[in-house]
Amino acid sequence: MPPDHEFVVVGAGLLGLATGRVLASRGRDVLVLEQAEIGHEGGGSRGSCRIFRLGYDDPGYVTMARRARELWRDLEQESGQRILRPAAQLTFGDGLHAVRDGMQRAGAPCELLTAGEAAARFPAIATGGPALLEPESCVIAADSALRALTAAVPLVRTGIRVTGIEDDGRQVRLRADGGNVLTAGHVIVCAGPWTAPLLATAGITVPSAPTLEQVAYLAPADRPPPGDPPPGDPPGMPIFICHSAAPMPYGLPVPDSPLYKIGLHQSGPATHPDSQDQAVDAALIGQLSRLAARHLPGYDPRPVRTERCIYDNTPDEDFILDQAGRIIVGSGTSGHGFKFGPLLGDWLASLACGERADLPAARFGLGRFSPPAAAGSGSR
Repeated sequence: MPPDHEFVVVGAGLLGLATGRVLASRGRDVLVLEQAEIGHEGGGSRGSCRIFRLGYDDPGYVTMARRARELWRDLEQESGQRILRPAAQLTFGDGLHAVRDGMQRAGAPCELLTAGEAAARFPAIATGGPALLEPESCVIAADSALRALTAAVPLVRTGIRVTGIEDDGRQVRLRADGGNVLTAGHVIVCAGPWTAPLLATAGITVPSAPTLEQVAYLAPADRPPPGDPPPGDPPGMPIFICHSAAPMPYGLPVPDSPLYKIGLHQSGPATHPDSQDQAVDAALIGQLSRLAARHLPGYDPRPVRTERCIYDNTPDEDFILDQAGRIIVGSGTSGHGFKFGPLLGDWLASLACGERADLPAARFGLGRFSPPAAAGSGSR
């Protein structure tokens, strides 16, 4: 009996929708399943905005980001949505020179500013020293991105939780809540922190360490903090990332709003995706307020809004993009994968279709987590 669908994508977050869009654009039969609603508060793709940057110390990631930017532009043209909002970025701290080296090796533009130059050109950010100016950064309007991707996938079903997967070599069987069963020629699992427990039912081990992060939104100091402020970005407000310590502080302007979003990368506690506590973490909010007081002189350090966001972390912070039989895995975005969404979706769709892709397979494959075989073991 033929499968119900050629492809089923599990998870309608950024990666799942991006993969579904590519498959649909190729005329393939694809169904995307989501256990809740798109952009739900427990998922890693929720929220108003993300940073798009080229600033990595690894030239491979810089090159990937440049390619992803072109694909974001394609989505903007296709959807009529404005997704990438240009915003300068300042990188400072101990890792500044490594980021500069990675960008220069990849041919990406950047400019090293003295402390005085940074303060004169960007008085709203207190860098406390020299800074690397990245002129091609953007703020991603994340909610607009999800809307555009959703509109590009003809068949998305929400409220269906997949609880088990079985690959018999001919097709893949998916069990869902309520005893429902679906079959597919191939399944692409992009379920964020739910990926590891779901794939375990198929005998596939995926290392995942979910954490529940805390972000805050600040209002300009010359505006009253409570209430919803009127729209309009503060002029010239840049993105910033400080590489001086872990967890890494960052901030970005919120599209169509005077608010500024701040966070500490990978600072949240370990969590289970099914038992997330969305309550405010008072200790982390205290750290964010001190961060604001140190780096954002033009903003009231008392948040006007807060938000929790789950990270799906791998041990090395590289993504997982791989295939095991008829099951394709897209996970482990580790808090920095949103900017690459359209590119990762293209790679996952190519894996599912059996097409050659320029995916760096060794870097993002599951095999990198397998312990090396003991000397003399195995067959010859």
